Amino acid sequence: MPFETKATIASFGGKLLKLTHQSSSTGTPMNVNLYLPPAASQEGNKVPVLIYLSGLTCTPDNCTEKGFFQAHASRRGIAMVWPDTSPRAGDKFPGEADSYDFGAGAGFYVDATAEPWRARYRMDSYVSAELPAALFAADAFGDRLDASRVSITGHSMGGHGALTLYLRNPGRYRSVSAFAPIANPSRCPWGRKAFEGYFGPEAENAELWKKHDATELLKAAWPKGDDLRALVDVGTGDNFYKQGQLLPENFAKAVEETGVKGLELRYQPDYDHSYFFMSTFAGDHVDHAAKYLFA
Repeated sequence: MPFETKATIASFGGKLLKLTHQSSSTGTPMNVNLYLPPAASQEGNKVPVLIYLSGLTCTPDNCTEKGFFQAHASRRGIAMVWPDTSPRAGDKFPGEADSYDFGAGAGFYVDATAEPWRARYRMDSYVSAELPAALFAADAFGDRLDASRVSITGHSMGGHGALTLYLRNPGRYRSVSAFAPIANPSRCPWGRKAFEGYFGPEAENAELWKKHDATELLKAAWPKGDDLRALVDVGTGDNFYKQGQLLPENFAKAVEETGVKGLELRYQPDYDHSYFFMSTFAGDHVDHAAKYLFA
C-alpha cells in the first residue's frame, strides 16, 4: 500500500518525513519515519540507507527527536529509516498492553508462531522485507534511495533485531552496529519472556529460539574468518547491562571461539541505557555504516 505523509519537517538541510502505510505483514497500519539528507535532492542522485531499529516501548519518533542521528546522516549523505517496534492498531490481544517488555511496543523483530500473536506480530518480515521494498518502490521518494546500499543499526531490543537480521541475511546489509543490544536473548529475562510468548517453550522450540539469538546465530552460521563489519557500544553505567539483560560478553566470547573477525566492542565508561548514551555515539555509528555504504 502507498505511504501517506503525515508531516514533513526540515532538519539539518534535509527533510524528515513522518509516514504511515497499511502493512500486509502485520495486517495493520504502521508508522515509519524517513530522513532524506540534502544529497537526496540532487538530480539523479541515489543515497544509501541506514535502518535504525528502536528499543522497548519506542515509536519512530523517539530516536528522531532525541537520538540526533540526522545531523550525521546529513553530513554523510545517508537516508535513515526508523520503523515502529510492533503493530499497534486493531483489537487488542489479551495481555498485549499489560507490560512494557512484551506485546505493544515490544515486537522483538520476530515473526511470532504462537497464538494469538502469529496473526499480527510479524516484525521480522515487515522490517527485513516488506518495509524496504515499499520504500524503494514509493513514487514520492523511492527513486532517491539506493536499494543496493543498506546498513542496519539499533538500540537494546533494536540492537538485538539489527544483529539477528544481519546475521540471518548475509549480503542484504553492508554492515551492522548496535547500542546496548540484547545480544543473547535466550539467556536473559527480557528475551526469555518474549520468546516464550511469541514462540512457545524453549524445550519444544529450541531451534526457533536460536534462530533469533545473535550469539547462537553467530556460532551456527557466520563463516569463520569472514569480516563481521560490526560495531557495538555498551555503557558501563547501564543498569540493564548490570542486571544481565544485555550479555554482550557472551556475543564477544562467541566471536572469539568461532574465529570470526571484525567485531569492535566498546565499553563506554559511565554511560547508561538512555538517549544521552546513543546521541553521544550516534556519529560513530553513522560513520561506521558510511565506511561500507560508500566502499
